Formats: sequence, structure tokens, C-alpha cells
Amino acid sequence: MYILRKENLLLKYYLADSINYKLKAMKIGVPKEIKPQEARVGLTPAGAQALISEGHEVNIQTGAGLLSGFSDQEFENVGCSFSGTINEVYEKAEMIIKVKEPIAAEYELIQPNQLLFTYFHFASSETLTHAMIKSKAVCLAYETVEENKALPLLIPMSEVAGRMATQEGAKYLEKPQGGLGILLGGVSGVKPANVLIIGGGVSGTEAARMAAGLGANVTIMDTNLNRLRELESIMPANVTPIYSNSLTIEQEVKRSHLIIGTVLIPGSKAPKLIRKEMLKSMLPGTVLVDVAIDQGGCFETSEPTTHDDPIVIKEGIIHYAVTNMPGAVPFTSTTALTNATLNYALQLANKGWKKACFENNALAKGLNIVKGKVLYKEVAEAFNLDYIEASSILN
Repeated sequence: MYILRKENLLLKYYLADSINYKLKAMKIGVPKEIKPQEARVGLTPAGAQALISEGHEVNIQTGAGLLSGFSDQEFENVGCSFSGTINEVYEKAEMIIKVKEPIAAEYELIQPNQLLFTYFHFASSETLTHAMIKSKAVCLAYETVEENKALPLLIPMSEVAGRMATQEGAKYLEKPQGGLGILLGGVSGVKPANVLIIGGGVSGTEAARMAAGLGANVTIMDTNLNRLRELESIMPANVTPIYSNSLTIEQEVKRSHLIIGTVLIPGSKAPKLIRKEMLKSMLPGTVLVDVAIDQGGCFETSEPTTHDDPIVIKEGIIHYAVTNMPGAVPFTSTTALTNATLNYALQLANKGWKKACFENNALAKGLNIVKGKVLYKEVAEAFNLDYIEASSILN
């Protein structure tokens, strides 16, 4: 009799938990990206299915996944609902999952207390920062989620951007594009191009692998000696890792045909490692690819461009600084991004942002702006704003 009562009691608690769980189901919105030439979408059908299987509602803007290769039918098949306009998506959602930072047309759509889970790169835009402070939303940035000293939600796009940097650089070295007219890998009897990569992180490593695979003569620079040793052990013979300092950079740019900048300081503006006066020492037609442009760029003469109009030529030097490089390969990028973000999205949906961030410090580090308060020190310092610790609102 006691056992039956105990089992009944356990069943009662189980059912209560199930009911409470369903009551806590989160309404998740996935809008269509409206930044120019941004073809990615915040969630794949597989990612949506995972969230729906946990009891949550996923509302997709009609056509949001088409440019990434995902039809409305695929989202419908896994249980998604649809809204015809971006306004409706924002209006219905407790959490927005997207790819790029909101642009001006979205600012008024964001609601107080609404959770935005996306890339923000606040340190590169004071306008965006103040708009999100004004919105009173909860802004959790992919790029500052940090786990085991790594940036797991930045890595997949860094991989894509690094590989694309070499690919795009090779294209713009062609004469019809204004470049030097040099083939990255050369041919028999003709020297290959010299490629300089500044930054030995994820993007730099992928750029070096691509350039080396095409047969270029590659130099990769970093200030971390341990990382340089690692690169020396894993890279092919046509890649030379060297220590980075201002003098060495000045020397290397003079002989380089393609220069790729990939330096990142999490949450902060990128340092300007190639100064304007250095352009005069470069060969006319040299190509600069600034992967760090999302964080303000690591070349002084870089300015943000788009896939519609990707290059700017200054003093005979081609600058490629597209702010959403992975958007050009949306199927690859969207799938890779969802693979990385889904586990964190499930935590946020299942527990709510506050409990999820309290229990997972990696997610807490993603909190940049919460209900009008700046919680990420580097963002506050970039624009001389007041700053509070995330722990002060999570405890």
C-alpha cells in the first residue's frame, strides 16, 4: 500500500512537472535577415525540430530560409508556424534567433525583455549599442559566448570567413578585377604569390590552409609563441609562422601580394595593424582582405562593404571588407551556425535566459546588454558607458 501511494505521489509530481514544463514553453521567432545580401537564416529545420520536440513554439517568417536552401515546406514538416511579415515575428516572440545584428529598420520592432540571440559586434557600432540600450531587450551575443577559453559560436563563421578570405583574395588578384594579375599558386617555372596572414586564430589558420593548398608561399603571424609552435607543427612546408610586431609587419607587406587580417579581441574593436602610410610601400594591385571588419577592422584604411559592392581601391590597393562574408555561402554557414548554437538555444528556451546564464557561465559571458544596462566591459569601454557585472543581475 505504501509503495502504491509512493508511486502515485511520484506520478503526481511527474505530471505536475510536465504541466509546468509546457506552461513554460517559449515562443521563438526566426525572422528573415534584411541586411543587404545576407542570405543566412538563424535556424535550420533540424534545429527548429529540436526546439519543438522540447515543447517550444517556433515561428518562422515566410521565406526566411529560401536563400539558404531551406523551403517553407521543410520548416512546416517539423511543426513550425509562419508569419508573413518581420513585424509579426518580433511581435509574437519571447526569443528571437537570427544571424546578424538588428539594423535600423528592426530597432522599433524589438520589445522590452525580449531575448535576442544573434551576432551583435557592439564595439564596432555605437548606434546599435545605444539602440539596444534604449530597447530594454536582453542581448545575448554569439561572439562573446566563451567556453574553455574558446568562442564556440564564433568558430564556425570564423572557419567560413577564413576560407573565403583566401578564395576572394585570389579572385581579386586577377587583372580584370584590378589586381596584380598573379595566380596564387603559380605554375611550373613561375613563382607563386606571397600571402601574408596576420592572426593565427581560427580564421587565420583556415586562410593559411586554403592558401597553402593552392600552392601559395604563405606567412602567418601571431604574438602567441605557443600558437606559432602549434602552427609550425600542423602546417605544410609552404607556410612559415613568424612572430608579429609592427616592424615585421612593415617588412612583410612590401613583398606580399595578398594580405589577410584576422585579428580578434573578443568584444572589443580590432587593433589597427596596417596603417595608411604602409599602402605606399605595397605593390599596386595588392589585395587586402579584412576579416576583422565586423569588429571595426584591423587595417586603418578598411571601410565596411557589401557583397553588392565588395571592394574599395585606395592608393592602388584593393580593400575587401565585406561585413558578412559567410552570407555568400548561406547553406554551409547556416548549417554550421545552427550546429554550434542549438545546444545553447535549447538551454535558453528550456530554462529561460536568467536561469540558463546563472547555471552556465559560458552563456553568461554572452550577455552584452540587458534591460538597458551594459554587462560587457569592452563594449562599455568602447563608448564610455556605465558597466555592471553580469553576476549582479543573475544572483
